[in-house]
Amino acid sequence: MSVICLGETLIDLLANQQGMPLEEVTEWTPYPGGAPANVACGLVKLGTPTTLISCLGKDDVGTSLAKLLTEIGINSAGLQYHPTAPTRQIYVTRSIDGDRTFAGFINNIPSDEFADAFLDAYQITESLFPQAKLLAIGTISLANPISYQATDRALELARKYQLQIFVDVNWRSMFWDDRDRAKSIIYEVLNQADFIKMSDDEAQWLFESIEPQLIRNRLPNSQGVLITAGAKGCYYSLAHQTGFVPAFNVPAIDTTGAGDSFVAAWIHQLCQQGIETIQNAETAANLIKYASAAGAITTLKPGAIDAQPTHAEVVQFLSTHSS
Repeated sequence: MSVICLGETLIDLLANQQGMPLEEVTEWTPYPGGAPANVACGLVKLGTPTTLISCLGKDDVGTSLAKLLTEIGINSAGLQYHPTAPTRQIYVTRSIDGDRTFAGFINNIPSDEFADAFLDAYQITESLFPQAKLLAIGTISLANPISYQATDRALELARKYQLQIFVDVNWRSMFWDDRDRAKSIIYEVLNQADFIKMSDDEAQWLFESIEPQLIRNRLPNSQGVLITAGAKGCYYSLAHQTGFVPAFNVPAIDTTGAGDSFVAAWIHQLCQQGIETIQNAETAANLIKYASAAGAITTLKPGAIDAQPTHAEVVQFLSTHSS
């Protein structure tokens, strides 16, 4: 069972000094990232074949990212290249305990002038979809009109070929110019999703609730809602199963990409186990535990993609840790 991920591929410029605001940081380390790219890489590392639909700049950064994605094993047939727009780079500051804040774009370039904002619907290859079983998207691609059309096209193809649709809300205010418009657009896409992952803050903003079953009641097409609450754990409603899985207590160094590793691992297990298995209470909980373990492992090293685990590493972690 293969997966298609759609959205931004970028560079996180991670602050070397923790606990400092943007203007006081003097050294940055570049790490490949972007939530959909992170999820795609995480899936491949775990063993699920994955295609990434994304738009890079024809610059040195874009070239190096494309090379990395290919080396990891991602199907690059969905990659596009914009002739003039640069590949996105984001400053990421870190608190003393490893939590990160997206602090701004490189050279103060407006958000809608980076290559990923120009993801082109007409360059999306339809032949990728009959071979896939699930489409995973975030919401950043919805923030710009051109990439919105591309996302809408992918959703249309997913419905045509009966793919499961997974949406990670991944709210980032810096990508949007109108918060109310963002809420309306995101809500419209969530109504098309089979599975949804959001943080507790995102759930509160969108639905004024962190109860996954209540949220599912408002999304008639949804088969499952996952609500992550950081160091607390994950609340879930999957098929007829509801519950909570506490997070693993680990000495986090950098939380960048932990949520994306969670998503990748959950989708990987869904592909391995089969969608019908979420009807079983134990299996539903184990899917969350596996995903939580992958997220926890990712926090132990800096960077998102570099820190992602293999399946064997997740299994080893689960054998020695209890949540």
